[in-house]
Amino acid sequence: MATLTSNAHAGAGSSALATNPAHDALALIGRLLIAILFVPGGWAKIGGFAGTAGYIASKGIPLPEVCAAIAIAAELGLGLLLLVGWKTRWAALGLAIFVAVITPLFHNYWAMPEAQVMMQKQAFFKNFAIVGG
Repeated sequence: MATLTSNAHAGAGSSALATNPAHDALALIGRLLIAILFVPGGWAKIGGFAGTAGYIASKGIPLPEVCAAIAIAAELGLGLLLLVGWKTRWAALGLAIFVAVITPLFHNYWAMPEAQVMMQKQAFFKNFAIVGG
């Protein structure tokens, strides 16, 4: 999920990889595709804050308003940082940690009614694929 950046000050013998325009364009496309997973959801949570907090509370998670604010900061804030390419490795790490923490809480397919197991299992493993980058 992270991209390489030019490291002109690395000096001789450095293991830093040089970038080229094709690599930069592909990195931008990759960041855009990952940001699409997070930014719209974070934006929607702002407008539906009460509903988001209510859904979090329905899962038995304490301090649902605080958790909703954290979700907005992670999805919208870190998603936008990733999109624009600023501190991409830190943004990607933050999103990976966020997804790894929330996935078992919200896609706990093992505790779902039979009719929801397949959908929740798919979401669970999709999310962990995202964590893997």
